[in-house]
Amino acid sequence: RLAVQGKCSDIHVEPQENETRVRFRVDGDLFAVLAIPKSSTPALVSRLKIMAGMDIAEKRIPQDGRFKMVIDNRPVDFRVSTLPTVFGEKVVLRILDQFNAITNIDKLGLNDGNRDLLLSLAYRPHGLLLVVGPTGSGKTTTLYSILNEINSINKNIVTLEDPIEYLLPGINQVQINPKTGLTFASGLRSILRQDPDIIMVGEIRDIETARLAVQASLTGHLVLSTLHTNGAAATIARLVDMGLEKFLLSSALIGVVSQRLVRRLCLNCRQAYVLDEATAYRLGIPEETGQEFYKSTGCNTCRQLGYQGRIALHEILYIDPKVRNLIAVNEQAEDAITKIALDTGMITLKMDGVNKAKQGLTSLEEVMKTVLLGE
Repeated sequence: RLAVQGKCSDIHVEPQENETRVRFRVDGDLFAVLAIPKSSTPALVSRLKIMAGMDIAEKRIPQDGRFKMVIDNRPVDFRVSTLPTVFGEKVVLRILDQFNAITNIDKLGLNDGNRDLLLSLAYRPHGLLLVVGPTGSGKTTTLYSILNEINSINKNIVTLEDPIEYLLPGINQVQINPKTGLTFASGLRSILRQDPDIIMVGEIRDIETARLAVQASLTGHLVLSTLHTNGAAATIARLVDMGLEKFLLSSALIGVVSQRLVRRLCLNCRQAYVLDEATAYRLGIPEETGQEFYKSTGCNTCRQLGYQGRIALHEILYIDPKVRNLIAVNEQAEDAITKIALDTGMITLKMDGVNKAKQGLTSLEEVMKTVLLGE
């Protein structure tokens, strides 16, 4: 209950040499909460495994399961994973609380231009729209928000997910189950026989799924999916490296949304300051010298952290005819694609981060940690 009320995303139960540590992940960071006596750990782990439908006698291999509890008069799902370590089984519980889920485009933190662009892509009748970024960058949240936006009684929307994180009313959600042969690729083939209008594939993991997604988008379907890449333009090279033909990709792709999550400044204690020249040059933003930004301080409201919640940074690559032609002739033209996109108004992750730091939504330190240092 404490973890759910504190809006934690994960609970870690970690056996150590002399005790078992419990940590909560809040806004992307782990915090130690309590220590459990070593003698009490086996009973706790067994109880969690029973609740999650796991084999409590099997302690040598990792296991996965899930269970549901009613907390504060609402159902909360927990996804459970075990891992054998030298000191015993480590357990991680992912909290899937529908009450705190963001499934609305207006709550994604998009600036006005990116919001309008994303909506224009989401309402296209066909094509491939990708959301990319590292693990834990909010890709699934963005996909769910898009689906909720375009969902209507006139459309047949089917998703393939691993796992299904939240239930979406009016949408046909399918759970991947490799043990029974239901993979992203086999599921996608079956969906195409279900008269779909819109298909969401949780992740493109292999060339077979990539080809099927592209073929579906070229035969009159809007296909949404995710990919693990560092930037919008880098996505094209990644797909070609997987073995996807350039002419197919250039015909199917309509847009790429790249995103990262940064911590949101606590509005109660943030402090304004003027960015000095030395720091601006160090961060690679000399043009921002003398501009007002905000920094974290810490108060009782944010538990002395200086931050409360998270906000997303976005970069949306619109595939216009110039970009489409570049993809068709040269998949390695990442810099050229980025230049064309910038010339036509694309806002990079770095630009979006700096703008949101100016607005006091986050700090330059957060932006630097997630975006600037990676460039």
